Amino acid sequence: MRSHRLSTILLMFIFWVSGIAAQAQYAYSYIPKKVFATQVFPVTVLANTDTNDSPPSFTFDPQSPTQPISDEPLKDKNAGNTFYTFYFKAGKNDIKIPELSIVDKKGTTKLVSRYVPIQELDSTKEEAFCGLIATSCKIITSQVSEFDAHNNIVSLTIKTTEANPEDIQMPTSIESGIEKITKSESETIIEYYFVIPSSVKSITLSYYNTLKNRFIAKSISTDYKDKPVAAQESLNPTDSSFDKLKKYGLSFLSLFFLWMFWKKKEIFFLVLLSICVIILFTIFTPHEKVCIQEGAALYILPTETSTTGGQIDRELSTDILNKRGDYYKIEYDGGIIGWIKNEDTCKD
Repeated sequence: MRSHRLSTILLMFIFWVSGIAAQAQYAYSYIPKKVFATQVFPVTVLANTDTNDSPPSFTFDPQSPTQPISDEPLKDKNAGNTFYTFYFKAGKNDIKIPELSIVDKKGTTKLVSRYVPIQELDSTKEEAFCGLIATSCKIITSQVSEFDAHNNIVSLTIKTTEANPEDIQMPTSIESGIEKITKSESETIIEYYFVIPSSVKSITLSYYNTLKNRFIAKSISTDYKDKPVAAQESLNPTDSSFDKLKKYGLSFLSLFFLWMFWKKKEIFFLVLLSICVIILFTIFTPHEKVCIQEGAALYILPTETSTTGGQIDRELSTDILNKRGDYYKIEYDGGIIGWIKNEDTCKD
């Protein structure tokens, strides 16, 4: 009888140890001690068992209002361990990471909920802070074009890691907006624009780096004339000083070659004259016209998500400055430049 009791106790002990071992297969390896409001932050689960044959499934308590940005975690392996990282976005109040259920071939493991306190980010002395909080930020491209007679529009492509792109806002701009956000794992590509007075030749964008725990400033040129010609033409192919110089120069060369041909009677000068005349004809050829319906939206950029910069208040016939896809670039009253959709043109 006594040996039977010992066997029972031993068996219960083995089951208890096995249960603890099963529970120990998963644990949080990283939860931040504090975060800033609107910050995107990682929460990492460690699996100290091989999960290649049977990947686990993760489910945060569906009743909780707090959920990860993506249901699929970022997976990484190191020294025989597997790390699963989820990303959350903080609000204004302390955030509660909900209870996590992990199901694999051995059963279900539950990780209890955790609280992460919100810390206030003091940006009062950082006038150029754009609201972006990230572990890294790099400006890939910058394009400047004329928006109207008094303002320029700057288009940026920004590459960030663990960032809150929806909260970016250039503090000194007249108008700004996000054209597109492309996310891949922890990396985000932001296509962002802002409008600024043409008298401003440069602007500073500041973001908060969560790895270095400080603000990092980036200087951006907003001078239209300093940008490459290709960048200017892509958004605003209006008549520039360089274009005028070309017209005057070609006109002078045409007269010069005409005079040389009249004096020397050499065919060489006639060929050069013909080339100049053809180029001048191309430059001075009037723009193609377009008829726009009353009430058509005038977009800042030729994209589906672009912000509208106004509305056409009457049926209008005007020059086409440029074409991009289903959009026409035009100049409206008061020197306002924008894009209209092909579907808003007059129908016969």
